[in-house]
This record gives sequence, C-alpha cells and structure tokens, in this order.
Amino acid sequence: MKILLIEDNLKLLDALSHLLKNTGYIVDTATDGKTGAEVAVMEIYDVIILDRMLPQLDGLSVLKELREQGIDTPVLILSAKDDPNERAEGLNAGADDYLVKPFAVKELLARLRVLIRGKNIGQFDHLIKAAGLILDPIHKQVIKGKEKIDLTRKEFLLLELLMINCGQVVTRECIMGKVWGYNSDSGFASIDIYIHFLRKKINILNIKTVRGVGYYLQVGYVAPPVQGNSIDAGSGAKTPILMQ
Repeated sequence: MKILLIEDNLKLLDALSHLLKNTGYIVDTATDGKTGAEVAVMEIYDVIILDRMLPQLDGLSVLKELREQGIDTPVLILSAKDDPNERAEGLNAGADDYLVKPFAVKELLARLRVLIRGKNIGQFDHLIKAAGLILDPIHKQVIKGKEKIDLTRKEFLLLELLMINCGQVVTRECIMGKVWGYNSDSGFASIDIYIHFLRKKINILNIKTVRGVGYYLQVGYVAPPVQGNSIDAGSGAKTPILMQ
C-alpha cells in the first residue's frame, strides 16, 4: 500500500514517515501544498494524509484541486483545528476522514485501515480484464500473470481507457480529455510518449496505432509474462506515541 504524506512540520513528517514505513506502507512525502498537489497527480496512492495548514497552498485548496481533477484517492486531513465547523468544512471539501492533532498512533493507523478497507469493498466486481491483463481500479494496480506492474497515474488511466474499450479505436481527442483533461495545454505528442512508456513497461505489442486517429488494444491478444517488479509489504510495528 502506498501513502502520500503532505505535512510541513518536519519533525512530525519524519516521525509519521518512519512509523508508516515500519508498519509496511510505502511512503512519499511533500512539505508544502503546491508540491503535494503535483505529486498526487503524477503518482497513484492508496491514501493521502493531508495537513490542513500548509505553505504555498493550504490543505483544503489541495483537496479541492485534486477532486476537481477526478482524483478519488481517500484523503485523511490532519489539523490542529478542533472546531466542528472546521471539521465539517474539511469533509464537505471532499475529505474522507478528519483527525485532530495531537492524536494517538493507534487511532491514526486504525483510521488508515478503515479507509483502505473501504476501497476494497466490491473490488472483484470492478476488475477489468483484457489482453492477458487484469486492471484493478480500486487498488490502482495492473497484474500480468503473477506480477504487478508499477504505473504512474497517467499511464494507469491511459491503459484503463484502452482496456475498457478493448478492440475499439480510442481517438487522441478522447485520450487527451480523459487522461490529461480537456483544458490541458499538453499536445498529442504527450500521448505518443505515454503509449511508448506502456509498451515498454508491460512488454506487449498489442497496443495498435491508427495513424492520425488514435490507438486501440487488440482483442484476443495474450501478453507474455513480465520478469520481476513484484511488490511485497513488510510487517507492522507498534509505536505508542502522540503526534503533535
């Protein structure tokens, strides 16, 4: 499981990062809202832990920006503000949970487990299978054979779009709108680059090009097994402290 931790208090950032890694999570960090929002868009995370008071871009602004871009990753807000109106504002902005500082480590870890468990409900009903690949939109994972393939957020969205429409041509205009956003300044060359990334990472040749139109995933193609790149989570650790 991968977590993005956005917190400007360096002491708390280091303590939380150490705790989460020892508990078995993969952790990326950011110390300001602007950087955190950029990282959250580029990568795929199971949960985002977001401090409310951040430099450059405050936590609620980060949250609203992510939700407007269609990123539905569960978000846990950390805040020193204990006012009910403040908590309601955070939840109404799109947060999935709200934890007031200082907090007990056991409570933080329990809330994370609840958020991740919520993502898992009905996961097998949403699996997308095509061309020898299994795409899990709940966990944001792609499996080929017994191996898990690490993809960036855009790579994942692009592959998901092609798998949903397997056998049908997906135009560049559609790809640009669905993956980059209809207001994006990126050109079609960006799509070509990410198609190249996908072909290289997944090692398949069944992503076909329709010159000047778009791309499609070939029906009936079975991808050969990929070597390595498996993910293994570590064991947990107990740390009875309060996080300020």
